[in-house]
Amino acid sequence: MASRALSVSGLLSLKRTTRDTAFAVLTARPPAGSVGDGANLIWGRQLRPSLSLPPPPLEPAKRDHLLLRPIRATAEGSDSAGEAKVGFVEKYPALVTGFFFFMWYFLNVIFNILNKKIYNYFPYPYFVSVIHLFVGVVYCLVSWTVGLPKRAPIDSNLLKLLIPVALCHALGHVTSNVSFAAVAVSFTHTIKALEPFFNASASQFILGQPIPLTLWLSLAPVVLGVSMASLTELSFNWTGFISAMISNISFTYRSLYSKKAMVDMDSTNVYAYISIIALIVCIPPAIIIEGPQLMQHGFSDAIAKVGLTKFISDLFWVGMFYHLYNQLATNTLERVAPLTHAVGNVLKRVFVIGFSILVFGNKISTQTGIGTSIAIAGVALYSYIKAKIEEEKRQLKSA
Repeated sequence: MASRALSVSGLLSLKRTTRDTAFAVLTARPPAGSVGDGANLIWGRQLRPSLSLPPPPLEPAKRDHLLLRPIRATAEGSDSAGEAKVGFVEKYPALVTGFFFFMWYFLNVIFNILNKKIYNYFPYPYFVSVIHLFVGVVYCLVSWTVGLPKRAPIDSNLLKLLIPVALCHALGHVTSNVSFAAVAVSFTHTIKALEPFFNASASQFILGQPIPLTLWLSLAPVVLGVSMASLTELSFNWTGFISAMISNISFTYRSLYSKKAMVDMDSTNVYAYISIIALIVCIPPAIIIEGPQLMQHGFSDAIAKVGLTKFISDLFWVGMFYHLYNQLATNTLERVAPLTHAVGNVLKRVFVIGFSILVFGNKISTQTGIGTSIAIAGVALYSYIKAKIEEEKRQLKSA
């Protein structure tokens, strides 16, 4: 009897507990707008078991429609996703690459013309070199701020690898600008055509890498052509000539150190860090060498000639064109084979020399024209042979 009473009491208690729990669940809903709103359907299904029962049978037409609709939607979505993946760059790679080459040439030509025009009324190459790098660094910092590209981290080990590259970059950049300020743009680029000769010499005698005889023979017309052009160049002076030669040597060592400083970092970030270090290196010489003259009459003379607005605008745009053409050259190299890039680099120099002669009306003698043509042809031959040798090496390694 006691056990029976206990059972009845237990059943009554269980029934009361169940009713109270159901009431608590019904009344304890989360506030509107909370994340819990999305769970109301789950609670409703728990409280109303009838919702969890299997649905009534559907007509065959409706059933097929419901079964096929998700499959059809998925197929359509995959087709549209596949079409979205194939963009303009993948569809027309040749046009995109051609656009990169065009922008590389265009920006380089504009830079050289604007740079020389600035030197005609503001002959301070050390300060202008600082401006080139400063505008580029500001551009990189803004790009990092917006995440295009994302800044790559750097540590002391990477810094030690990049500092020699940046030092050579700074020296080569400044001496190039000293040459641009001293002589005609066409003549500076003719002298800079000797850069492959210095690269080959450094590889042979510093790195100990044997250079094939065919490469040395292809450099003979480069040396001959530059010598012919230098002897009769009307704007020749030793400052411009020696500065261009130092620039060649600096950029040669920059290439050597760059090979040692191959880091797991994209080219955009590497160039940004190199520009920052080079800017820090270039500021002291500019202050020491040109600072007193700039404060005395350099700025005032330039502003009196062209006005403050044009003076600041010219400095800003020449720095922007300098940074962008270097960046485009790197991006173009990443899209094409070394042979294509080498030939493109030679053609770029031809474009710069030709446009500078047209814009500035520089008079050149017949011998200078012939010498320049021979030098450019020699660079083209050297670039072609070198690229073919590199291609053969890669094929042997892959085989």
